[in-house]
Amino acid sequence: MMDLRPRSHPTYLAFLVHRISGLLLALFLPLHFWALGGAIQGEAALEGFLRWTDRPLVKAAEFGLVLLLAAHLAGGLRVLALEFLGWRRRQKDLVAASAGISLAAGLLFLLAVF
Repeated sequence: MMDLRPRSHPTYLAFLVHRISGLLLALFLPLHFWALGGAIQGEAALEGFLRWTDRPLVKAAEFGLVLLLAAHLAGGLRVLALEFLGWRRRQKDLVAASAGISLAAGLLFLLAVF
């Protein structure tokens, strides 16, 4: 029987995570371009920026960024699987697997940073 509450379905949550992570990554892009612009300004500007990135709060933000990237990648792969493979009864399993892969990627990055 079909669930009449589509917003309670795990694939809806996967849809939301994919869209929200994409929006947050798009908001991050200007900061990323600003940092790259520092490299063009010279070695001293880039060195100052790199020293600033050694702060614990920035490291935590990097973890969040990697988690967003992994979540967006996993969600995109799930959407590609839907496009090319069609709907499967195991969509909930794919959602759980993509969430687990995203979290594992973020945690591996966190372990490598600290």
